[in-house]
Amino acid sequence: MKFIASEFDSNSIKVGVSACVVGQPVRFDGGHKQSTFAQSDLSPFVEYVPVCPEVAIGMGVPRPTIRLVDHDGDIRVQGSTKKEIDVTEDLRAFSHEQVTHLNGLSGYIVCAKSPTCGFQRIKIYHPEGHLLTNDSAGVYTQALMKAHPLLPIEDNGRLCDPVLKENFVTRVFAYHDWQTMVASGITPQKMVEFHSRYKFLVMANHVPSYRMLGELLGDLKRAPLEDIADEYIAGLMFALTQRPGRKGNTNALMHLQGYFKRFIGSDERQALADVIDKYRVGELPLMAPITLLRHLLVKFPNQYLSQQVYLKPYPDKLALRNLL
Repeated sequence: MKFIASEFDSNSIKVGVSACVVGQPVRFDGGHKQSTFAQSDLSPFVEYVPVCPEVAIGMGVPRPTIRLVDHDGDIRVQGSTKKEIDVTEDLRAFSHEQVTHLNGLSGYIVCAKSPTCGFQRIKIYHPEGHLLTNDSAGVYTQALMKAHPLLPIEDNGRLCDPVLKENFVTRVFAYHDWQTMVASGITPQKMVEFHSRYKFLVMANHVPSYRMLGELLGDLKRAPLEDIADEYIAGLMFALTQRPGRKGNTNALMHLQGYFKRFIGSDERQALADVIDKYRVGELPLMAPITLLRHLLVKFPNQYLSQQVYLKPYPDKLALRNLL
């Protein structure tokens, strides 16, 4: 497995971050790109590992701007106006060295539009100056994604979207949960128990993955456990990148509703059904039916349901489902 348990601390959720996103004045102009969500909302629950590749290779603050330039297929990092500046090899060397020491991270927030840290839609120019495409990632982030393909990554711009924000945080906490389990020593029982807790979350996000992961764990003796674990976490993280929307969440909510039919009266059944339907049509946020289900669990305890990550994928104080 690529995850190295000895480099992981289960007591804290470590998240890599572009230094400018958490307010460090390391931008080319001496400024920053501070994200309120990263700096104020998420910070109480994670430990940030800030990195600025451009400062790390000695470019200084302030500094000339740089961009990606395509020289017949060789993407170079050069000065935007001072074309004699070329920091390609320094950035590649730093990126390769840095990402090999990030096995303990559970997520990463990068800076949008940056030729080094950008996640997507980074511009690539012709040596003569005209734009060729805008479908690249930054040099550092490319190395990060190659070394850690399962690591949840988002940029500060996309995290302004409530759906993308909630999805990213869900993936970070799920990935940390998996890392914690692996670090404790993986066993067939732990694998099954882990999957049991994630069933409804996966169901909401991607039903085909829900079926595939269940089948994957159906025979844990068919291959080395480590190989099955690698396949499982790859499948889980893929499933969680598939944002559920109201259709997927309604499906999971209705399955959860079915567990209470034998215990609650007709009035409570109708109330729950009404809240789920109002969520389905957009009249209530997702937190409304979730809260009602959690209330019913207090009244009618069920061990299987109470351990479902879907009902609480991250701390309530983040309040991310209030906007979904």
